[in-house]
Amino acid sequence: MTLKNTKATTSYIEWDDFKSLVSKLERDGEYKFCLLITIGVFTALRISDLLKLRYIDILNKDVLIVVEQKTKKTRSIKINPDMHAIVSRVVKKTNIHDLNELIFLNRFGTKAIDKSYVNVKLKVLFKTYNIRVNGNVSSHTFRKSFGRKLLQANNFSNQYLILLSELFGHSSPSITRTYLGIREKEIHDLYTSISL
Repeated sequence: MTLKNTKATTSYIEWDDFKSLVSKLERDGEYKFCLLITIGVFTALRISDLLKLRYIDILNKDVLIVVEQKTKKTRSIKINPDMHAIVSRVVKKTNIHDLNELIFLNRFGTKAIDKSYVNVKLKVLFKTYNIRVNGNVSSHTFRKSFGRKLLQANNFSNQYLILLSELFGHSSPSITRTYLGIREKEIHDLYTSISL
């Protein structure tokens, strides 16, 4: 819960925690959220676009094509082999036969789950599996985790910050830096992390 006239800051999940959580969710039969978190992190899609995905959009394909609901822009996303493997395993385990089915169907099988349910369930899962984050957990956690991992893997390079800014549809890299929670100290630490 946030104070009046303030915003809750959604955090990212550390990569090792992400991998552990996905593994445990699959092990425990929490397939819907195993896939939601996996696909969300590997594609960096907004929740509104994630919830419209069907199995056929991912399986037996190299590229996922999405028309973003918010921007109406078409995004072409290279399907990560690890993400594809998890989706394939879950389809086999759950005996999904209709690949045109929405991946994130509600319990009645009539429509996709909704964003508010996702956010409440994420909080429960993070608490259940003892996943700690510095801030709020929500569907934005996926996008932020993707961005954060990409930047960390590339030494917080400005080149990758610019690419992420474009991917996220931000008007400037400084907005992306703030969105991802990259603080001045981390930036300054980069300069002192090298030596002769």
